[in-house]
Amino acid sequence: MTNTRYEYSTLEWIWDSESIRCTMPEDGGFKEGGSYQQVVDILTRLGQEGWEVATCTAHGNWLFWTLKRPL
Repeated sequence: MTNTRYEYSTLEWIWDSESIRCTMPEDGGFKEGGSYQQVVDILTRLGQEGWEVATCTAHGNWLFWTLKRPL
């Protein structure tokens, strides 16, 4: 068993208003407008920084990801 520790962030997309919000540890994250392509670009960029999707949930016009990366 490993004792890997993680830090977490969230990514929220309200698709019909093209609103993206990302909350990151320490720096607070960012808000921006965006469609599907921007969400893909953000997830790709976060993946390149070591983040991986831990969970995703959706309801109506809303998608919410929890991301993690090892400390």
